[in-house]
Order: sequence, then structure tokens, then C-alpha cells
Amino acid sequence: MRDTCHMLMGIWRDARPVERLSYALGAALFAGGLVHVVVLLVTGWTWMGPLSLRKAATFGLSFGLTLVTVAWATSFVAMRARRLLLGLFAGASAGEVVLVSMQAWRGVPSHFNFETGFDTAVSMTLAAGGGVLILTTIAFTVAAVAGTRQSTPAMRVAIRFGLIALLVALAAGAAMIARGVIASRSGDPQLAYTTAGALKPLHAVAMHAILVVPVVAWLLDRSAVRADLGLKLVWSTVVAYAALIALVAVESITGVSPLAPPVAAAIASVVAVVVLAAVGMFALLEGVRRRRVR
Repeated sequence: MRDTCHMLMGIWRDARPVERLSYALGAALFAGGLVHVVVLLVTGWTWMGPLSLRKAATFGLSFGLTLVTVAWATSFVAMRARRLLLGLFAGASAGEVVLVSMQAWRGVPSHFNFETGFDTAVSMTLAAGGGVLILTTIAFTVAAVAGTRQSTPAMRVAIRFGLIALLVALAAGAAMIARGVIASRSGDPQLAYTTAGALKPLHAVAMHAILVVPVVAWLLDRSAVRADLGLKLVWSTVVAYAALIALVAVESITGVSPLAPPVAAAIASVVAVVVLAAVGMFALLEGVRRRRVR
């Protein structure tokens, strides 16, 4: 635990100002999500439906973690406008969390809500914020594919895959919003809430590949593992995570519950998760062991 804290402190110490600001903001968003979880547990409020504080909790936790991860991962990407793009990504992330939380505490839906002029403005602002997140992520991805700064082959593979997966997650979010808006505008807001969330599992799983895979590569780069073996392990992580995303995507699109998948899909998902966990644990142990040897 102490070695992990030392490694995290090293990331903070070496960070640029825009990265530290993003880390701090991401931590604040994550803490806000935790506060909403505590409120839900203490009060016994419902975890279900568009009016639940659960949405404020998940947005805070997810966007907080994603903002910190994107700020860290893109520090390995060489691009001139990174400070501006990261600032836009951070601002959009904060805006999404604040607006969703505000609507949850007001007791009204945050998305697909066109009941009043104010609610319409909030819904449209959330959609616009999603557009900013997509555009900035596209820019990060293009820059990552074109080249990286001071990074190993394993880290380059990890960052490129993570950003592409993040684009898949954001595209799924955009598709959910578009589907919900169409249903709501057609006069059936309840249908918007029941059908638009079909892609939530895909959105959730793909969103955090930008954390998992680059962290594995980063730990392996700081271990005594040979570079060629480390690259193979990162590729195995990429394949496992890509398979998991593909399986969840098929289930989401076909309407299969992730809690009750076909046997073959369940087995494949378990295998992918086991591979991710095994490689991740190996990378963590090797990274910590190398630090102790030093």
C-alpha cells in the first residue's frame, strides 16, 4: 500500500499545472459521487429510476475517475493544443456532473426533460457537453495514433486502445441520448427512460479501458519484466478487454441482460475478466517488487 502511494505521489509531483488541476477536479467529482452513495445508504432512498440520487452518484464517480485517467494518460501524448483540450474535457466533465446532481436534488429527470424552459436548457446543455467530450477525445485519439511522447511501445498500445474504447463509450452515450430525445419528443417520456438505457452496460465497460490497460502498461514498464514480454502482456490485456466490450455490446444491442447472458457468452466474459485480473495483479506485484528492490 505504501509503495502504491509513493508511485501515485510521483505522478502528482511530475504533473504539469493543467494535469494537477484536472486531478484535483476529478478527485472532487469522485468525492461528490461518494457523498451521494453515502446519502443513499443512510436515507434508504431508491436506487432506481430517473429521479434517484444513484445517477448523481454514478456520474460523479465515473466522470471523476475518467477525468483523472484522461489527464494522466494523455500526458504521454505529444500534441500542441493538449492544455486547451484537457481544459475543455475537464470543464465538460464537471458540467455533466453538476447539472445531473442539481436535477437529482430538484427531484426532476436530468435527461430527456423538456417540461419547462429551464429543464430543456439543462437537457440541451448536457447533450452539448457530451459533444465536447466526444470531440476532445477524438483529438486525443488522433494525436495518440500519430505519435506519443517519451513512451514505450507497451504504453503506446495501451493509450491508443484506451482512447478508442473511450470513444466507443461516448458514442454509446450519444446513441442513448439521441434515442431518448426522439422518444421524449414524440410524446412518450417514460419510453425514453425505459429504452434509452439499453446501452448502459456497454457505456460503462468501455469507458474505463482508458484506466485499466494503460495502468497495466505503466506498471510493467516500471518492473523488471522484459520489454518484449511486457508488450505481449499488454496486448493480451487489450485482446481480453476488447472481447469483453464486444460481448457486452452484442448483449446490449440484442437486449440480453448482462446478469443473464447465454452460457457461451458468460464463459467468454469470465475468461476475459480472469485474464484482465491476472495480468493486472502480475503487473502490480512486479511493479511493487521492483520498487522495493531499488
